[in-house]
Amino acid sequence: MKPAPFKYIAASSLDHALSLKAEYGDEARFLAGGQSLIPAMNFRLARPSALIDINGLKDLAGVDQTSSEGVRVGALTRYRDLERDGRFLASCPLFADALPHIAHPQIRNRGTIGGNLSHADPASELPALAVAMEGRMRLKSSAGGREVAASEFFQGLLTTDLGVDEMLVEIAFPAPKPRTGTCFMEVARRRGDFALAGVAAILILDAEGRCARARLALCGVGETPVDASEALSSLVGQPCTDGAIEIAAAEVQEMIAPSGNVHGTADYQRHIAGVLTQRALTIAHQRASHGA
Repeated sequence: MKPAPFKYIAASSLDHALSLKAEYGDEARFLAGGQSLIPAMNFRLARPSALIDINGLKDLAGVDQTSSEGVRVGALTRYRDLERDGRFLASCPLFADALPHIAHPQIRNRGTIGGNLSHADPASELPALAVAMEGRMRLKSSAGGREVAASEFFQGLLTTDLGVDEMLVEIAFPAPKPRTGTCFMEVARRRGDFALAGVAAILILDAEGRCARARLALCGVGETPVDASEALSSLVGQPCTDGAIEIAAAEVQEMIAPSGNVHGTADYQRHIAGVLTQRALTIAHQRASHGA
């Protein structure tokens, strides 16, 4: 298959790219890694009249860890660069678990974090990570900029809070607190496939080893990444015993409403989500306890 005809424009600067987007509006798409956009165009599922190539905007790539408040990641940063950045993975260990699950090495060589989050596929891993980690999205247009919490950025199936003239330029993640443990797990039919269900868990322990705070987000079980942190409220202030974690996992199963798909029924997805939640919380607790 070949895409419908389109105009190709290589942006010379961020301002140039944003002015082009303001000019073309919904008819234009930004081209970064193109790992989701180009296949959609080839199948005529997407028919932009203009592609704005932003690969030359080097200022939009890279990781900034100079602030004590956390980590800022440029939207054009490739998965492979995050995989190979030991300092980044130490600050954002959920990525260390999740990145190997994203597609295959060839895809990770080209795909960008900003493109992934802007595409907003609910089965994708990174939107769930952004929600669990309470990331903040920095959006920019030719008229100005704004920041949006990840929990508000994803609004529906393949739908975000991005305006027609806006670009996601940066993602900020808060600095991890002491005694924090994390874990990401997923189940897919084959390595590199989208997840039937995936879980991103974060546990913060107090000085006595009790749960001070818990965060949980799931992918693959809704039209957006599902923030299931409220289902873990029974853990807060309590020791993270096997029984307490089992109860929390059952609460997560109760709150989600997967729709099922050709690879698994809704009940199967709900079961997987519960099992993964229990396992991920157990590992996150072990890592928090041992400082891993």
